[in-house]
Amino acid sequence: MKELIIIAIGSALVNNVVLSQFLGLCPFLGVSKKVETAAGMGAAVTFVLTVASLCTSVIYKYILVKTDTAYLQTIVFILVIAALVQFVEMVLKKISPGLYNALGVYLPLITTNCAVLGVALLNVQNSYTILEGTINGLATAIGFTIAIVIMAGIREKIEFNDVPEAFKGSPIVLITAGLMAIAFFGFSGII
Repeated sequence: MKELIIIAIGSALVNNVVLSQFLGLCPFLGVSKKVETAAGMGAAVTFVLTVASLCTSVIYKYILVKTDTAYLQTIVFILVIAALVQFVEMVLKKISPGLYNALGVYLPLITTNCAVLGVALLNVQNSYTILEGTINGLATAIGFTIAIVIMAGIREKIEFNDVPEAFKGSPIVLITAGLMAIAFFGFSGII
């Protein structure tokens, strides 16, 4: 149990996928304009990342290793992630068309989100069990959601501030992301 807690805290805060490992920056910067949209993207990524971690761990352990085809892991993992994203896209389109339209092109981009594939590969690289890999995926997704929602909240506040002309738009967003990364670096002493 202690090891699972360490994996969860490490994945969510200490080694935050966006602010520490710099994976998943495309949706982080693209969808973080409004808190509602960022929370929706965080929920979609949480579902995909958690289920993808579970599925890829099972497929790797019980199929790829047993058939001595572990060299196909990247291709198989991408196919699993793509199928999960298609499922999420269909469900969101049916249940919440507003959120589906707000996420726009970024929803299908979860398929190519390097954070999702990166976590699946890190689970294999770190020799995590199926449970550890799933916890790692869930905690990483929670860390992603925390980062994107905080960024969206800051960006909403920045809209009403007097930002120098040279820093308007992307420069202030990148500076904010850098400051957030420095702040999250403070968690490195936890574990």
